[in-house]
Parts: sequence; structure tokens; C-alpha cells
Amino acid sequence: MKSHKYTDTVEIFAGTSWQAEMVKSLLEAAEIKAYLKDDILGTMTPWWVSGGGGFAVKVVISVIDLDRAKPIVDEYQKNLTESEE
Repeated sequence: MKSHKYTDTVEIFAGTSWQAEMVKSLLEAAEIKAYLKDDILGTMTPWWVSGGGGFAVKVVISVIDLDRAKPIVDEYQKNLTESEE
């Protein structure tokens, strides 16, 4: 079966549960559909997730939306880094 580009997905962000929820909300406000991957594990064991570790909560979007979503995520990460300084 041939894969269609609109069904291909990409992970655009990984972090804590609340960070991933924030990114998902920002993307959805821009009318970009997004879903969380590994959010239950990230909620149950946040110490494994901190700093975007191996069990981080991921935000996944369609490849088609990548060009529109990247600036939104980049801006969020920039603001997140600035607030930690």
C-alpha cells in the first residue's frame, strides 16, 4: 500500500507534559492539528520526562503542516529558554 503524504507524521516537540500541552495548544490555535504521544507515561512519571529525556511527551503533526508549525515551536522554545535564564 502506498503512503500518502497527508498521513505521514513528524514529531515536532518533546518535553514535559505541560510543555507539550502548551505547544499543542499553540499549534491548534493556528489551526494545525496535533496530538500527544507518550502523554500518559509523562504524566505518571514526570521525573523521567524532565529536560526532554527519553520518556518525554511528544507533539506530533502531519508532515504537510511542518512549515507552518516550525516557527511556532521555535518561538515557544526561544521563550522557554529565555524564561529559564
